[in-house]
Order: sequence, then C-alpha cells, then structure tokens
Amino acid sequence: MFENIKAIKKNDPAAKSYLEVILCYPGLHALWFHSAAHFLYQIKVPLFPRMINTFARFLTGIDIHPGAKIEPGIFIDHGQGVVIGETAEVAKGCLILQGVTLGGTGKESGKRHPTLKENVVVGAGAKILGNIVIEHNVRIGAGSVVLRDVPADCTVVGVPGKVVRSKVDFGEQGERMLDHGELPDPVARVFSILVEKIDTLQKEVNELYAKSNLKEKKSATKNEDDELNEFIHGGGI
Repeated sequence: MFENIKAIKKNDPAAKSYLEVILCYPGLHALWFHSAAHFLYQIKVPLFPRMINTFARFLTGIDIHPGAKIEPGIFIDHGQGVVIGETAEVAKGCLILQGVTLGGTGKESGKRHPTLKENVVVGAGAKILGNIVIEHNVRIGAGSVVLRDVPADCTVVGVPGKVVRSKVDFGEQGERMLDHGELPDPVARVFSILVEKIDTLQKEVNELYAKSNLKEKKSATKNEDDELNEFIHGGGI
C-alpha cells in the first residue's frame, strides 16, 4: 500500500501531499480494492471478489479483474476507463494512464492477457492485447495498439505498434516517465524519406531532359511543396 502512495507522490507533480494522494487518487483506491479482491480470489471465495471488483469500478471507473497480478509500487494516473484482464501481470514501477486496456484477443483459456515488466509506461488510450510480454523500461505511446512482445528499453507507437526508438535515444528509464511529448512519428519519417528520394529522382530526370535539349518537366508547385513540408516537419495539433 505504502509503495503505491510513494510511487504517486514521486511521479505526479500535481500531488501536493501524502494526505491528498490517499484521499483523492482513484487509481490508488482501485488498487486497494483489488488487493482485497485478489486475496479472496486466490483462496477461491466465490462471487465476492467480483462483487468487490464491480463496486470498485463503480467508484473509480477502473476495472481490474480480481485474478490480475499487480505488484506494489505502480501508479494508475487518473485511471478512468482503465481495464486490466484476469491473467494480466503488472510489475513494480509501471505507470498506466487513463483509457488503457490490458486485454485478451479471443476466448482462449489459460494465460491470455499481457505481462508488463518493471518500469513500463503506457500512454493514455493504449491497448495491449493478448498473451504478450512488454519487457522492462518500455514506453508505449498514447493510442497505440500492441499485439506482439516488445523488447526492453524501447519506445512503441502506432497502430499496430512499432518499435521506433531504443534506450540510447532517450536516456535511462525513469528520468522522464511522464514526458510523452517527445515520441517520434514513424509515418512522417517514412514520408520524409520518400519525399527525399522523389526529389532526388526529379533532379536526375530534369538533368536528363536538359542534356537532351527537351523542355524540363514542371516541378511541383510551391503550394504542394509547402503542404508536404508541413505534413512532415509541422508541429502537429
């Protein structure tokens, strides 16, 4: 219990005091309810663990199945809409934001939900589905959909999720756990590479036309160039 409180105080700049954390953080309250429900689930008490789960979901907006294995020292920030499935496992130091789903992909039995190792950061609205393993120090961008195992010390973005950055690019994990504004855009990167190649080919074609004393092919208009540059290098919304 105390490790969860310390994790919140450490990672959330909005937390002004330990008393505020205890009284005002639904993610913490959901974990307290889950601890009781999980204990009863392990000793095979029927129905009552799910009743605690339902009551906790009503109060906090966070749905954690009693069977999920959650270690102390995690932080569910805000938490509205978070869903954690029955066979999910979450290790110490993880940060989970609102709207995250740790779910399954079908009606298979046995282990069917994800495993998050130490210090995983899952951005708002991200979906991690199936019996997969997210290794330690991974950052998953907001809105991403992850369907495969992710190696340690990586950043994942996109639908479906793609590994786009490694540890050497953003420093040691833990320095900027709440910094989600520096995630790269792999789609824009691909477009940038393609535009560079097209530009090179256009110059070569123009040179061939010039050598053949033919009229050079008209290049893209300024507006088209501006639109491409805005898409690739623009600041976004």
